[in-house]
Order: sequence, then structure tokens, then C-alpha cells
Amino acid sequence: MIRALILAALIGAAAALWTWTRPGMAETGAPRDAVVVQVLDNGFHTDLAVPRAALMRRGGPLAQAAAGLGPGDWILIGWGDARFYVDQSPISDRLPDGARAFFRPGNASVVMLDPAAVDPRLSHGEDSARLTLTQAQFDRLAARVERSLALSHGAARIVAARPGDDARFFASRETFSILHLCNHWTAQVLNAAGVAIRPVRSITSVEVMRAARASEGARKLDMRPGQD
Repeated sequence: MIRALILAALIGAAAALWTWTRPGMAETGAPRDAVVVQVLDNGFHTDLAVPRAALMRRGGPLAQAAAGLGPGDWILIGWGDARFYVDQSPISDRLPDGARAFFRPGNASVVMLDPAAVDPRLSHGEDSARLTLTQAQFDRLAARVERSLALSHGAARIVAARPGDDARFFASRETFSILHLCNHWTAQVLNAAGVAIRPVRSITSVEVMRAARASEGARKLDMRPGQD
């Protein structure tokens, strides 16, 4: 009897965690106040693409870091393990390092900033989602990214770059493990901008994309004129 009760409690707790939703902050804004950002999915990892001009208008450490990058109207933003994320060797050669990143707690991490001259949707197609944010929502999104940066005298610090690649990797104050993966991070950034997320399910890129699309769909419904 006791074992059955314990098992039932564990199943209930697991179900509660699996369905747990962290709501976003609802907010409306005028069309002139809109900032369009994109969520990009490569099949297992998610990045954000934000307009460079919007970052520059906002200012702050994130804008200063982006200002030092090469040309491009978009800035791709991602987060991940400091070693595995930067390494571009074949995935089959990196499986032991992937296990280290997943299962060893407290791994150092980096924030990636990568300039893009072409609209990222052209290369990602259906593996992208568009989000229309108010300026206040965009400010909260950028502030959440900034909180990930390990600042030195108020400035982000480059710790890695790839030969022949415009991307730069900045030291992060957060740590990477299976309990806090790249998709968890993207979901948290989106949540700061008002997107409702399911934290446990956000282990996958599919769940992050679902949350982004659901949020944009809800916004479009809210902006439709009322029916008599």
C-alpha cells in the first residue's frame, strides 16, 4: 500500500512537472512600436535572430558587443557549452565531449553573437518562427541576454572565435548541463519577452518553436478587430 502511494505520488509529480507552464507577461503595443525577432531551429539547437538596429537603439553591453562584429542587419544570438558549442568538428568525433557537457555539472558557457547580412528566414524556411514584440518586450528579451554575459568592467569579454567565421563567443556567467541546456536558455529569454513556456519540455528545440509560434498566433488573434 505504501509503495503504491509513493509510486502514485512520483507519477503525479512527474506529470505536474511535464505540464508545468510558466506564463508570459501579456502586453500590447502600437504597430510603430513593434520589433520583429526570429527563432531559428537547426534540428536540436535554437538561436534567436534580432534586428541589429534595435540593439543599437537600446544601447548597453549587448549593443556594445554587437557593434564590434562584422556587417549585417541581423544578429544571431545563441548560448551553449563553452567547448562543445564552439567546436565545429564532426559530431561523431565529439560524442565524448557531448556526454561531458550534458552530465557534468557546472560547465562554463558562452553567448554567441553572429552577424547575418541576409534575412535568416531565407536559409531556415519552416525551421524558423517570427515574433512581433513591443519595444518593452524586446528590452526585456535583450536584458535577459545581458544577464547571461560575464561582464568585465561593464563590457562583454570575447573568449573564443572560429577561423573564417564572423561569430564571436562571449563569456557567460551561467553554467551548462542537462538541467540547463541551450534550448532551456532560449525558452527563458523568450519568456522574459512575454512568451509562455513549458520549462521541462523546453529540453527540445521542437518545444521552443511550438511556444514561439503559439505566442505569435495568440498575438495575431488579440489584434484582430472585434466582431459585433
